[in-house]
Parts: sequence; C-alpha cells; structure tokens
Amino acid sequence: MHRPALTLVLLLSLGARAAALVGGAPEIPDARTQPELMIVGDRGNFCTGAAIARDLVLTAAHCVLPGANYMLLEFRADKTPSLKTITAIARHPQFNLQTLLAHRATADVALLKLDAPLSMRPATLLPPRPRVAVGERFVLRGYGLTKRGDGSSGGKLRSATLAATGQPGNLQLRLVDAATGGTRAGLGACTGDSGAPVYQESTNTLAVYGVVSWSTGPNGEAGCGGLTGVTPLELYRKWIDEQALKMGSTIAR
Repeated sequence: MHRPALTLVLLLSLGARAAALVGGAPEIPDARTQPELMIVGDRGNFCTGAAIARDLVLTAAHCVLPGANYMLLEFRADKTPSLKTITAIARHPQFNLQTLLAHRATADVALLKLDAPLSMRPATLLPPRPRVAVGERFVLRGYGLTKRGDGSSGGKLRSATLAATGQPGNLQLRLVDAATGGTRAGLGACTGDSGAPVYQESTNTLAVYGVVSWSTGPNGEAGCGGLTGVTPLELYRKWIDEQALKMGSTIAR
C-alpha cells in the first residue's frame, strides 16, 4: 500500500544527525552550499524542499498543511542549524489530501516564501521534455530517515539515483532502485524526504523534474526502500511561475 513519505514523528535530534534516505545512499559533502533544505513543523514533522529562488522554496503541499507553523532549517559553515522564517505558504489549489491518502495523483506542490534570501545557488526547473520512459534515471536528494520510525536517523543530505518504473506519465512517476527492482529493500525515499527534489540532467546540470510525494516498502508493502512516488511539475509549471511572481520572487533559470 502506498503511503505519504511524510508522517508525524518526534523532531530529530539535530545534534546527532545520522543518515538520510534508506538503502545506504551516500552523503553529499558541504550540504550548506546545495539548494536542498529541511522544513520543520511545530507538530514534530519535517520534510525536504529545494530553493528555486533566493527567497522561495519548492516542496510538497502535504508537507505544509494548515494548522501548524513551519520554519526552514539551514546549516551554517560550522554545521550548526539556523532557523529561517517563512512569511507565506502557497499550496496548489487543486491539491487534495484525501486523494493523496487514497494513493492517487494530485497537485502535491507548494511554495514557501522566506523573509530573507538564502546564501546558496537555487536549483533550476527542468525544461519541457518528452514523456519519461521506463528505465530512465533520476536523482533524489533528501534529508529523510535511514531507518523508518527512528527520528534520530535523519538530518544529513544524501543522494540516490533511481530508475523509472511502471507506466510513467505527467500525473505521477514511480521510481525504484534499479538493483533491487522494488522486490527487496533498496534505495528510496522515507519519512522526511517528502517534498524532496527529484532531478534529471539538463545542459550539464541537474534540474528539478518533480517532488517526492510518497514511498512504500518492498513489493508495495508499508515502509521505505521499495517504490518512491513523485509528483512531476509538468502540469503545474504555470501555477509555479504565476505564484512566484505574486510572491515577488524570481525563479532561477
């Protein structure tokens, strides 16, 4: 059964940060220079997002549901955490939580406006491209857990290369560890990786194709390390561009 990659957990101990992404994904050195950031809520939940402008972060809509307060966590040069204030949150108007919980595609996209610019270089969005083919490779970067249910196992930025599977379309993309095929535990998103950017190479750089929405364990069971469900940005680019303009931000090109 598919389930959102974000679940409510006790906020991880940032002083004892461990791995991120399940399956032994390698850590990205000097994460503070990368566009990926951690989003934390006052209900104990956390997600990943990607800066697409100096003051604008892209994430999943289910990461920033109404009824909670959210802040952005950025790491300083000495690796200590610094909280950044979010001044506005825009969730796509067509996002439906019940649809997501029913394991169907929905507009699981949101933008977060910051009160001050970030120091890192923002990520770019992938230009229009042909339909994804089975076997194509994508790169996921997230701060999520390496052990499901263990909040202390998240907090380091890691990267995994996954392959498209199933019947790829512009509503939803399913990724799997090419080495395991999703039939046994492998690389994949887990709690805290919701909203994480999913990249593909474009003009010699990585550009954002979509965001992480859910994960499963092997063979579609509950957990992590099986399938990683992605919401492509293709159908929502116009909204992203228009909303960024309304929020006074210039998206990286």
